[in-house]
Amino acid sequence: MSEIKDLSLPELNKKLRELGEELLKLQVRKQTGQVERPHVIKQIRRDRARIMTMVNQLSQATTSNS
Repeated sequence: MSEIKDLSLPELNKKLRELGEELLKLQVRKQTGQVERPHVIKQIRRDRARIMTMVNQLSQATTSNS
């Protein structure tokens, strides 16, 4: 996930939304017992947290410069 540092704010938001959708699908599949790799859910949650951190840092940087 080192490539998230190279993404712009709109790209980060898009990636965050995509991971959110994927996480939702996996959580539903987990509830029905159809997840082959349950560790992926934890990995996606962490990736979303990393992206949210980058979004917050970029937002703070733009408000500080204004």
